[in-house]
Amino acid sequence: MKFLIDESVEKPIVDWLRDQKYDVMYIAESSSGITDEEVIKLANCESRILITNDKDFGKLIFRQGRITQGILLIRAVNEESSNKLRLVKEVLEKAKKKLEGNFMVVNEVGIRIRKIYQKK
Repeated sequence: MKFLIDESVEKPIVDWLRDQKYDVMYIAESSSGITDEEVIKLANCESRILITNDKDFGKLIFRQGRITQGILLIRAVNEESSNKLRLVKEVLEKAKKKLEGNFMVVNEVGIRIRKIYQKK
């Protein structure tokens, strides 16, 4: 599984994913400062699932019809990176197979999943 990690996501999450042998590209290391549209384009070109803290991606995906491999939006009330990492681990344990093709939101309450449909 390949991930594109938005620069809004904390480095400990990136490090943990790499330690777990996932293929990870981190915007903060490779393309810091690019626009959300460019992030989506990169995710599409690289066939990567986007992990972000930025809820603006929902607008781009559903209102503007931008397509991605999948998105994991971390919407934690507790903003500590250790809590966010715990939430990412939970998703990978419980819903890993549902990441592709879906817009997934995780928080302390649970995981919500919405299918990403391509507009014609």
